[in-house]
Amino acid sequence: MKYIWQHSTWPQFTWDSKSLLTVLGQARLAQGDLLGRVKRLGFKLEEEAQSYILTEEVIKTSEIEGELLNLQMVRSSVARHLGLPTAGLGRSSRSVDGIVEIVLDATQNFDKTINKQRLMGWHGALFPTGYSGLHKIRVGQWRGQDPMRVVSGPMGRERIHFEAPPGEAVEAEMRQFFQWWKESHSNIDGLLRAGIAHFYFLTIHPFEDGNGRIARSLTDMALAQDEKLKVRYYSFSSQIMEERDDYYKILEQSSKAKNLDLTDWLCWFLSCYQRAIGKSNKIIGKVLLKADFWAQHAQTELNERQKKVLNRLLDEGQGEFVGGLTTRKYVSLASTSRATAFREISDMLEKKLLRQLSGKGRSVHYDILWPVENK
Repeated sequence: MKYIWQHSTWPQFTWDSKSLLTVLGQARLAQGDLLGRVKRLGFKLEEEAQSYILTEEVIKTSEIEGELLNLQMVRSSVARHLGLPTAGLGRSSRSVDGIVEIVLDATQNFDKTINKQRLMGWHGALFPTGYSGLHKIRVGQWRGQDPMRVVSGPMGRERIHFEAPPGEAVEAEMRQFFQWWKESHSNIDGLLRAGIAHFYFLTIHPFEDGNGRIARSLTDMALAQDEKLKVRYYSFSSQIMEERDDYYKILEQSSKAKNLDLTDWLCWFLSCYQRAIGKSNKIIGKVLLKADFWAQHAQTELNERQKKVLNRLLDEGQGEFVGGLTTRKYVSLASTSRATAFREISDMLEKKLLRQLSGKGRSVHYDILWPVENK
């Protein structure tokens, strides 16, 4: 008996409540602090915060699987789905739109039933072309009869980290999962339930590809049900990406446990959740700083090109726009001539919207004159 799903009591998970008491209490405290901080955000800033978080979530949940998405495409898709201005953001692709739609559906419709039809819809949205990379896969269907293994290492020297239940068992396993999801809503602590759901779904591994992304969306859905909030103020996937090695290590360890005790996994999950909330300070701070900037310059006359470039710098955050703004980058961002770029940058320097950083001639760099720097 090698894997957790092979135990006769599967899937009757257990955990040591006493061992989890402290970390669960800390997670609840962090959750309460976050919800208290966001009360400062008005409706407009709430939308802005959601845009930041959703963009981060979509980028990172794909990056965990080794897929690097185009940031501007994601921002464009997120803005369009949230009904925010999309000027200057370009167009998104079908695959990017699909991931955005799944993440939004999981959180904004957290009170709707999870069933086979809904998961098949999510899977179809993840792979709109029917391909994962160069490989054609079964889209909107459970995986086939071939063994589903998580492996690493070169050909001939592969290491098997995990093997999922056989393909013929998936239909029954998922029926049981849906029943557990429904019943656990009222008899398991919401944060513990989110952690169990994540591990449970990944263990079944019901699709040929996309299991990790769907597992994280189900986790977000369970967390939204616990918080009773349709707006995200932290990115759990972003934190998992930061701790990816530890994430895979604890998953493998738990999947090969001698019993169905998930205490170690839940302890890690709750700690990761707490750290994800801690990182939300940076995102909320970015939103508030952007709002303060525009409040300070509400009466300053600017054209649409200047606003677009300033918003791009503000969206990146203080000191985050790689290499600083140059005349050349302004030309690219604003789709204008070098002479116009130089004139408009000079205008913003004079109006104390920008400051010069360093360099001479073409190597001159600029940055926002941030509100905190102008006090």
